[in-house]
Amino acid sequence: MFDVLSTRLRDALGRLTGHGRVSEADVDAVMREVRLALLEADVNFRVVKDFVARVKARAVGAEVLENLNAGQQVIKIVHEELTGILGAGDRTFRLTGAPAVVALVGLQGAGKTTLAAKLARHIVKLGRQPILVAADPYRPAAVDQLKTLGRQLDIPVASSPQGTAVVDIARDGIAQARRTGRDAVILDTAGRLTVDDALMAEIAGLAAAVKPVEILLVVDAMVGQEAVAVAQAFRDAVPVTGLVLTKIDGDARGGAALSISAVTGLPVKFLGTGERTDALEPFHPDRLAGRILGMGDVLTLIERAQENFDAKQAEQLAQKLRRNAFTLDDFLEQMQQLKKMGPVGQLLEMVPGMGGMARDAQKAVDQGELKRVEAIIRSMTPQERQDPNVLNASRRRRIANGSGTTLPDVNRLIKQFAEMQKLMRQLAGGGGARRAGLPFGRR
Repeated sequence: MFDVLSTRLRDALGRLTGHGRVSEADVDAVMREVRLALLEADVNFRVVKDFVARVKARAVGAEVLENLNAGQQVIKIVHEELTGILGAGDRTFRLTGAPAVVALVGLQGAGKTTLAAKLARHIVKLGRQPILVAADPYRPAAVDQLKTLGRQLDIPVASSPQGTAVVDIARDGIAQARRTGRDAVILDTAGRLTVDDALMAEIAGLAAAVKPVEILLVVDAMVGQEAVAVAQAFRDAVPVTGLVLTKIDGDARGGAALSISAVTGLPVKFLGTGERTDALEPFHPDRLAGRILGMGDVLTLIERAQENFDAKQAEQLAQKLRRNAFTLDDFLEQMQQLKKMGPVGQLLEMVPGMGGMARDAQKAVDQGELKRVEAIIRSMTPQERQDPNVLNASRRRRIANGSGTTLPDVNRLIKQFAEMQKLMRQLAGGGGARRAGLPFGRR
């Protein structure tokens, strides 16, 4: 979502690198480009105006601090101010009460039902036992969709007969949670195509009746500044405690995501980063600011690796590296593990200095590059995977034909794998894999 904005901000701020002192003229020139980049990304104009004014006030005449040059100092100021824009309000996700009740509200199409399943999965990881409540009696497929998601996650779903009032559906779901020992209730409420008085009255009545500890407004980040207007309308009518921005992995300009907290005062508590039920992240404004500015987000990358990489397998792989026994089978297994961590483009955005490569890398994946690699390896015999040195010309032609690829594709993979083996030996030789923070170097 932030690819274009990120590129433009990095280019603009990069022009200050090497300056001994930042002059007002330097700051003015760069901030003009920053202002245009933010406005073109659909960031609210008042937010842009205040942001630029604060950065200029802090940056003009700033001395180089210790080992930081002036350009780095300005980037640090921009990062801090961007974090401030993103980080309004209290982002704590509360699960108090017996059971803790969380209501998801928002317009139709924002992704509430899918978000309910993602949030349930997140709550399970917190050591709680949630139940999903289908509190949308209007959309015909809503109950079935939630039940399907519940079965996939092995999480119970409470529903009521058609025609039951929303407040009664919620009360019945809470009662079922108490009977079955569930300590968290997620209410998937109904939406409308537009904000209307009936929707607001229904949600206000639900909030008054069951008193949710969290009322999370689910907002589609793809709809631009309309998302900000929706959030303002809900905030004025309902005691919303926080926001969840969905479809943050989309290709919209991203301005709403940057503006919404600053304009409404509501904290963003979660980001929906994809379609899968594990594609939900607690929101950290400093991390998102780092991604936008190309500084990466190593903490989120580590957290994803810890969730998706098996510690036992990682240790076994580390031992293989130390013995110089890393094979194409191991390479294939690592590819499968990386897929679980999310889209390659997202992962590269989290690596400092590699944000600019994210779009091209994701494009290569979308075009089937990884599938071709996987097909080539799977077309090899067990012996060939263990020892690529046996791959003579006739074997390589057979693999190309069997995988539906070309001989140059096979040759390129073998060459890249040989280079990777060499790098792995270097990293593993002195504990470099662990220092580099690679998953296969963890203990």
